[in-house]
Amino acid sequence: MASESHVTRGVPTIHHITNSAGDLENEIGIADFARYTVHIPPTPDNQPQTTEIAMQAVGTQEESVSNSMFTGGHNRVTRAHSKIIDSGSGHSRMMVAEGEGSFCEIPGCSARMMTNRQGIDVFPCECGFRICKDCYRDALGSGDGFCPGCKEHYRGLDESEMALASQPQLSRSDRRLSVAESTDFLMSSQSSEFDYTQYLYETNKRYGYGNAVWPMDGVNGNKDEIGGDPKTLREKQWKPLTKKSKIRAAILSSYRLLILIRIVVLGLFLEWRITHPNEDAIWLWFMSVICEIWFAFSWLLDQLPKLCPVNRAVDLDALHEKFETPSLNNPSGRSDLPGIDVFVSTADPEKEPPLVTANTILSILAAEYPVEKLACYVSDDGGALLTFEAMAEAASFARLWVPFCRKHEIEPRNPESYFNLKRDPYKNKVRPDFVRDRRRVKREYDEFKVRINGLSDSIRRRSDAFNTREEVKVLKRWREDNSDVPMESLKIPKATWMADSTHWPGTWTVPAPEHSRGDHASIIQVMLNPPSNEPQKGTEGDGNSMDLSELDIRLPMLVYVTREKRPGYDHNKKAGAMNALVRASAIMSNGPFILNLDCDHYIYNSLALREGICFMMDRDGDHICYVQFPQRFEGIDPSDRYANHNTVFFDVNMRALDGIQGPVYVGTGCLFRRTALYGFEPPQLQEDTDCCSCCFPRLKKPATVASAPDVDPEDIQLREDDEMNIALIPKKFGNSSLLVESVRVAAIQGQPLADHPSVKYGRPPGVLTMPREPLDPSTIAEAIDVISCWYEDKTEWGQSVGWIYGSVTEDVVTGYRMHNRGWRSVYCVTKRDAFRGTAPINLTDRLHQVLRWATGSVEIFFSRNNALLGSPRLKLLQRIAYLNVGIYPFTSIFLIVYCFLPALSLFSGQFIVQTLNVTFLVYLLAITLTLCALAVLEIKWSGIELEEWWRNEQFWLIGGTSAHLVAVLQGLLKVLAGIEISFTLTSKSAGDDVDDDFADLYIFKWTSLMIPPLTIMMVNLIAIAYGVCRTIYSTVPEWSHLLGGVFFSFWVLAHLYPFAKGLMGRRGKTPTVVFVWAGLISISISLLWVAIKPPSGNSDIGGSFQFP
Repeated sequence: MASESHVTRGVPTIHHITNSAGDLENEIGIADFARYTVHIPPTPDNQPQTTEIAMQAVGTQEESVSNSMFTGGHNRVTRAHSKIIDSGSGHSRMMVAEGEGSFCEIPGCSARMMTNRQGIDVFPCECGFRICKDCYRDALGSGDGFCPGCKEHYRGLDESEMALASQPQLSRSDRRLSVAESTDFLMSSQSSEFDYTQYLYETNKRYGYGNAVWPMDGVNGNKDEIGGDPKTLREKQWKPLTKKSKIRAAILSSYRLLILIRIVVLGLFLEWRITHPNEDAIWLWFMSVICEIWFAFSWLLDQLPKLCPVNRAVDLDALHEKFETPSLNNPSGRSDLPGIDVFVSTADPEKEPPLVTANTILSILAAEYPVEKLACYVSDDGGALLTFEAMAEAASFARLWVPFCRKHEIEPRNPESYFNLKRDPYKNKVRPDFVRDRRRVKREYDEFKVRINGLSDSIRRRSDAFNTREEVKVLKRWREDNSDVPMESLKIPKATWMADSTHWPGTWTVPAPEHSRGDHASIIQVMLNPPSNEPQKGTEGDGNSMDLSELDIRLPMLVYVTREKRPGYDHNKKAGAMNALVRASAIMSNGPFILNLDCDHYIYNSLALREGICFMMDRDGDHICYVQFPQRFEGIDPSDRYANHNTVFFDVNMRALDGIQGPVYVGTGCLFRRTALYGFEPPQLQEDTDCCSCCFPRLKKPATVASAPDVDPEDIQLREDDEMNIALIPKKFGNSSLLVESVRVAAIQGQPLADHPSVKYGRPPGVLTMPREPLDPSTIAEAIDVISCWYEDKTEWGQSVGWIYGSVTEDVVTGYRMHNRGWRSVYCVTKRDAFRGTAPINLTDRLHQVLRWATGSVEIFFSRNNALLGSPRLKLLQRIAYLNVGIYPFTSIFLIVYCFLPALSLFSGQFIVQTLNVTFLVYLLAITLTLCALAVLEIKWSGIELEEWWRNEQFWLIGGTSAHLVAVLQGLLKVLAGIEISFTLTSKSAGDDVDDDFADLYIFKWTSLMIPPLTIMMVNLIAIAYGVCRTIYSTVPEWSHLLGGVFFSFWVLAHLYPFAKGLMGRRGKTPTVVFVWAGLISISISLLWVAIKPPSGNSDIGGSFQFP
């Protein structure tokens, strides 16, 4: 009912809240708590007062947005709380050289000179002569075009500046489309298929300046503006932005041949095993054959998608030349790149330290991408004041850190990683002021870290002080009223207070109604305002500050977001938080591309965003749903004991999938196309002609108007039976008209440039050089509404739109849905790592991480996201890869049985075959050699090392015998009994030992996941001792059975060696003697058993021993 009541609502009503508080007593020490200054006009009763917002009272729209924290939620009024975040950290303020609204210098004219939308003066001539718009037009219209100041010809004012100066500024609420006007876009029968052809060739719709199609007559009939004949651009030399190169034929052909040989060998081996049973131990033979058949099937599922590996490269120079150099359609050379919204997700400041999140934010703000095209959104799903104030500190420090990075080309642009580099920081630095600037920034960063680390204690002491004051007030009022209410019944909530003496609207340290982790209001705070479209230079430095006179000091927009949570609603964990950011960002910035990062994954390569956008902006880029970057990790022990780098997956499997339909989505470091997240299908599908096209179904082209060559796009009209019903719009996206309007804009902005005949669905060059619309309070209020807990009711969010719900591995499911619609993805491996993050190096945390992934895979297998149920648009090898994602945890059942078989063989004196004959040994040798040869070739074409391949094999058995088995059991319980599975966040905090970077590696934390591999290890050790002793004391020793059992037992123990080291912990600190004694006791028990019950027919211990 709540969602239905909002379908027909108008523009949200905003109430502006102002608060003031009396001065605290001196003992409170308010200076210790202040981290930002809040300018609040006083009210008579010092209580929140609700008034309708008025722009005259609040100030300009941008000031109102930047100085207000917006809160709201289900059945609650959206309020704007006045708050001005000040640096408060001693950073030098950077003055911007802007005009102050000067007047025209033409004699007799008192009009104001030309300004752009940001209020910056526009000078048509380099001499700086001030002239108004009318006088400038008169000077151009007279025919000579001379500047009245210097008497030189005008260079020609940028047309976009003239458009900005001449057009009236309308608020976003005045320009929004109604729901009815947007229905023609969300259409194409009932299949949710996005007909790109139709929206590209609608001639009555306008986007920015010019139609969606190439405007032949420019803007408003002016051919000098955006538009012109596309043949002009086609005559220029066209450069591709990306290049795909296949692996060397000698390596790839040998690799494929070996796969075929191994398949044949496995088939012959299994046929021989089935036809030659071990009659003496039929049970042992049967179990081994079943396991071997499954292992062959599992290997086949893993190996077939590796048939078509490719390498890709980008051309950043071509990207700059195409989008950021002056041209006919972009005379000023402004950036024509599309916008990117970066999402950073965090949920618990205890397990995800705010300092780590702050460093990630700083690396994003300092990325090499047009400032006005970049926006960063921080999702705090815990609603913690600690995270909020840490982000405020990060926004303040960014004003110093970002210009420093730009000035001296710093890499990496994460201050923690940069200042901890082991290499020489002065290498290749030639500016004489670098040492002084670095020293100053390092000092400021150290102070920044201390402030961040002290925030928790500061918030606690501040809250205690304010709560004590409130208790004193209540007690004083109780005494004055002479109330009969007992003092014990007075309940005063232990609130969490902000530095401006107001309650934090999110989660309190001491939970209370409407202020707990699952019950709090939605919050949006713009930490850094959207930058202006014009570069802003800093001031010249002195001895105590940096010289920023030659630098653009603008910063990207930074927004803090906490979605509303209420009891009784399923908030869908991280996937729900991501979808809330998708909706909020669509209304506030609407970047056509979205990059999502975990809070501990920072931008290591400042050019990573440009490299990713190369794939999206290249020809056929409109078929790409996302660009996945490999995950690289820091803080891993040098030996990578538990295969934390996961290089086999990221450098072998993912690179191979890139040659089919694209890599899977792995949860972070992924650049999305926004329209793909909205659930639309790609443009007209083309037949693929790569090396595996023979394996894939041929796709029938959708019947669109563009497929008919004799149809004139100008004559296309919408048919009434193709239009989506108005009632279907809220069902898909919800009832926000701003959100519906943003979908079309994002779709057009995300198209490649129409500068080549092969680009069928492109946008005109120069369209994205226009400034971004300024934020206003009504826009933020709409963003508050779309992140409310009720908004997704009766919509398709989480079902077919956005991140998909229903699995703990929502990332894999979301990527699978896109591939299932026919989209492609791309794997972008950069020379310098694009992103870096942290991974759990502790054995327990690593096992729990693998358990979460495996449980999600089991959920996928038992859901409608099973690849067996995929559409025909999912290619065959891609389907096999996704099928393997859902099946691999079930291998644990057969793996555990197979790991016990050597011990059972040694205990029983039998083996899986009748005798170790030549045929069995030849098959075993052939299988082993082909596996090793395939590993060598994979190392050749992927670039990984042999040690990394071996570590992956070891942890495959460790995880398969522990976490994967539990995942299968949990998945079955969820499917059969409906028991939900809950997981805790992986801790990103470091160990307590500051002297050891790898202290976490040696921490032993017991978990039940260790029981199966520990049992396997001990049983095999005892079995080896028992088998050796029994064979020695046997009258007729079976040495072949002993050798077979011992060989396979050592194979199991070799794979479990890292697990054993994890149990032993740090050498000299952990009681290793316990495990030593465990082995000695096991051997002693085995010998004692042989002594008590010697082999039949021999009563003498060792009397009949002889070597064979």
